[in-house]
Amino acid sequence: MPPASTPKAAAATSTSLLGAPNPSSIQYFAWRAAPRRQRDGYFLRAESLYNLASNIDDLEVGESYGDRSLHAQSHGESFLALVLNRFRGTGLYILDEPEAALSPIRQLSLLAVIDEHVHQRGSQFIIATHSPILLAYPDATIYELSAERGIQVIAYEDTDHSQITRDFLNNRQAFFKDLFQT
Repeated sequence: MPPASTPKAAAATSTSLLGAPNPSSIQYFAWRAAPRRQRDGYFLRAESLYNLASNIDDLEVGESYGDRSLHAQSHGESFLALVLNRFRGTGLYILDEPEAALSPIRQLSLLAVIDEHVHQRGSQFIIATHSPILLAYPDATIYELSAERGIQVIAYEDTDHSQITRDFLNNRQAFFKDLFQT
């Protein structure tokens, strides 16, 4: 089910030293639809997790978020604890740059949780991300938001983030040569 209104977000695009658009200036949204009516929902920004954890401790409702205070865990552990304990299913979950809290292996763990929620619990996710790992979720619709092109659907392989990551991993020395001018 598409969103009721089109998100209005764009950023100015600048050029990197390598001549490609600066990846921090382009936003991607991945949309995965489920057929059921939503009964649960959550908006989560990785940068807001500390404040959320403080509020949970102040309200003494921590048991809803796992068996340990979110403050007693690493950023990534607390983020996943929140997702595992608070996302109940048949919900709409909006995540803003979850990769900020997660290592690559934890991003893969998040993908497994997302897949369970989508296929077994009828949930939907809207994720704003720069992560080529999260963008790779199978059958996700990826929306690119850019100042030049507006909002458009884009294939995973065509995203700057997947291309730059692939190229860097295949030949990081060329990137270092351009970046460090050696």
